[in-house]
Amino acid sequence: MTKTRKTLALTPVVSLLWSSGLFAQNSIELIGPTQSDFGGVGLMQMPTARMAAEGEFSLNLMDNSEYRRYSLSAQILPWLETTLRYTDIRTRLYSNDPSFSGDQSLKDKGADVKVRLLKESYYSPEVSLGFRDIAGTGLFDGEFVAASKRFGPVDLTLGLGWGYLAKSGNVANPFCQVRDSFCTRQGGFTGSSGGQTNFGRFFKGESAIFGGVEYQTPWHPLRFKLEYDGNNYQGEVAGSISQKSSLNVGAVYRIKDHFDAHLSYQRGNALMFGLTMRTNMNDIKPLFSRSNPEVYAPNVSAEMDQEAWDKLANKLSQNSGYVNPELRLDSDKLIVIADQTKFSDREEAVKRASVSLANAAPKSAKEFHLVEEKNGLLIAESIVDRKSIDIEHQPKVLGIPEQKTEIVFSNPEEKKGTVVREPVQQSFSYFFKPSLTQSFGGPEAFYMYQVGVDAVGELKINKNWLATGVVYFNIYDNYDDFNFKGQPSNGGETLPPVRTLIREYVSNSPVRINNLQLTRFDQFGSSFYSQVYGGYLEMMYAGVGGEVLYRPLNSSWAVGLDMNWVKQRDPSDQFGFIDYETVTGHLTGYAKAPYLDNVWLSVSAGRYLAKDYGVTISIAKEFDSGIRAGFFATKTNVSAEEYGEGAFTKGVYISIPFDLFTATPTRNRGAISWLPLTRDGGQALARKFSLHGMTESRADYD
Repeated sequence: MTKTRKTLALTPVVSLLWSSGLFAQNSIELIGPTQSDFGGVGLMQMPTARMAAEGEFSLNLMDNSEYRRYSLSAQILPWLETTLRYTDIRTRLYSNDPSFSGDQSLKDKGADVKVRLLKESYYSPEVSLGFRDIAGTGLFDGEFVAASKRFGPVDLTLGLGWGYLAKSGNVANPFCQVRDSFCTRQGGFTGSSGGQTNFGRFFKGESAIFGGVEYQTPWHPLRFKLEYDGNNYQGEVAGSISQKSSLNVGAVYRIKDHFDAHLSYQRGNALMFGLTMRTNMNDIKPLFSRSNPEVYAPNVSAEMDQEAWDKLANKLSQNSGYVNPELRLDSDKLIVIADQTKFSDREEAVKRASVSLANAAPKSAKEFHLVEEKNGLLIAESIVDRKSIDIEHQPKVLGIPEQKTEIVFSNPEEKKGTVVREPVQQSFSYFFKPSLTQSFGGPEAFYMYQVGVDAVGELKINKNWLATGVVYFNIYDNYDDFNFKGQPSNGGETLPPVRTLIREYVSNSPVRINNLQLTRFDQFGSSFYSQVYGGYLEMMYAGVGGEVLYRPLNSSWAVGLDMNWVKQRDPSDQFGFIDYETVTGHLTGYAKAPYLDNVWLSVSAGRYLAKDYGVTISIAKEFDSGIRAGFFATKTNVSAEEYGEGAFTKGVYISIPFDLFTATPTRNRGAISWLPLTRDGGQALARKFSLHGMTESRADYD
């Protein structure tokens, strides 16, 4: 069949489905966009223009005889979809060296991006532009433009693809008519080791029309798909793959609200099945209900004895998270100085504390000042007028707008007045937390991990000095499989093994001291913060260093500088060293992205542990649940050949607030990271404290 006849063969199918949609009497409630075989919203092999709901997060496993695909897709913004994927190429080994990678099959990693250009309206379709395998090896890379239009229960898609989505070449590449260089597309890896974006391949080579239809059945859990595939499966990395038909047919069945089962018949000869686990990071609620705030019921007197002050301090700690506060009276001001440990929403903490104060504080206190302090640093001050608390809690009157407690956030100052309640001295504290370190896609094993428990101890010497220690107890790991011990020189210089010695550190002792340091925190003026530290700073390095941060109150930006001299620790001796030392440090700018909802950026430039120079860019989105999803990439003056497989350092992470799972609220967080490989280029020191994280309450969240 010629290219023209192949394209025309789709016309009657599209016309029939289009007309059936036009005559649909009622629009059936759709189950929402579903995932494709590659991850990301789509049909089966082909994408659509559709976007999932903002915040949707999907884990996918899709399987057929040649390829098994694992993918993670996240709808970061209403118009931006991102996907990370590993393709298990089951017909090929990872390498020809069984002593290194054994019988592990070849794994290909890739990342996709899809951007909505036009939102669907009554007359116009939704239009999106996408890039598949944009930051991978390039074995499955391709670009596309797709348009989708819904008619009741029928959703139609028509698209134009390049690269892997268009190997059938059923239409001429329109850009080839503009410039001859668009007529051919370079094959093979993007870069000598993969992992790079090859902009020179975009929209080049063959192009093909693809399309299809999704039909939402009256039985809501079930959806059918029909697809015209733009790929002909020639020259596949998996070997010879036959295609008897360009039409693929499939079904998606939703199991409850969080699982989709996929089944399809593709190429006229292949069965595919898959499973999607999905949730929405905006909609996740805490597992446990929160305690109700204290009821507003003033019962005040002119004076308070010590017992009454201690009772008020306990209420502040329990109800609003101002732990073990110092209380001062200064004329008509009652001042609370404490670390607020429970509520990420500073306004919620302030309002809860204000009610406790209004219920018990002496009549002379007309104004409440709540000062958040961490390790001697004054972070932010919230000022509440006592009258406004009373006005908010008055009975509601029809026709009169509801009044809210007025809160003024300001820079904290050194407080005067009479101390009426001293904080109880608690010099030493400890706690335990789980620890997970992991990386994906290595040649020795697809998933490398270590699971254990951190025993964390803190000794507060005085207001500014803090001693910390972390002892790690290993439960289980598979780093015995990690054979990579430095990038081959290829005739040139090699990078020092600043991270690839990790196997020795993990395997030499099931119990190790990961941190033992002394830190001093200081503050200069209202917006400058600093720390200096020394000791065993992390699992692999000891040394001394310091950091300064400038962060204006209620500002959307900050800037910091850290400098460190470090020496590499001996993996066989907890307190010994090997013969490697360096100076590392970075200048970092932090900013809230303009015009984007709760998206934060940081750019860090400086010197890394392997004495390479470069830049790290990090982008993170915070969702309504408090979950943050972020991506980072580091590019240094190390060439792709020196760096090795992966070409440069990158990864993604999800930071999860613990109070989604704990019975009591807390500001503590845990992070799950995805790192493709452990290599030596672009590696930063894992410092214990970050001034930017400690001063988070100064940020502008409006």
